[in-house]
Amino acid sequence: MGKIGIVLLEPEIPQNTGNIARTCAATGASLHLIEPMGFTVTDAKLKRAGLDYWHYLDITYYKNIEDFYDRTKGGEYFYFSTKAPRAYTEVKYPEDCYLIFGKESAGIPEEILKKNLDRCVRIPMRENLRSLNLSNSAAIAVYEVLRQSDFAGLEQEGFLKLMYEN
Repeated sequence: MGKIGIVLLEPEIPQNTGNIARTCAATGASLHLIEPMGFTVTDAKLKRAGLDYWHYLDITYYKNIEDFYDRTKGGEYFYFSTKAPRAYTEVKYPEDCYLIFGKESAGIPEEILKKNLDRCVRIPMRENLRSLNLSNSAAIAVYEVLRQSDFAGLEQEGFLKLMYEN
């Protein structure tokens, strides 16, 4: 399994970041947080949303977007935005990639989207709605990348105890 990075550009809501951290722990994706953030990493809401999964996380912090690009040179970046021209399912994702999401109130700045138009994707939804919740969007995105690799490295079968009990 490759290394998927979920990148949050200036996240504002601690519960969303906590939920995304939990998704990262469950999928093996790394979490990349780009400052400024609308909360501190000691925020109780952030910790509560991530439950007790924090020790499973590979998390990196960046001072700004330039710091992120400098430290991840050569990475394959995909920008998730409601302004993107094509659906996220139209892309063949490499095993190693970064899935980038903007802050809850504004998304990814348009100047970044314009520079990377061929790597901008959207999650389809009904007309006249602003956007999906950030943590839901990140989960949809990471699971599409994992689906394309047949969920390599993840447990795919559950064990239903009731089936085997008398």
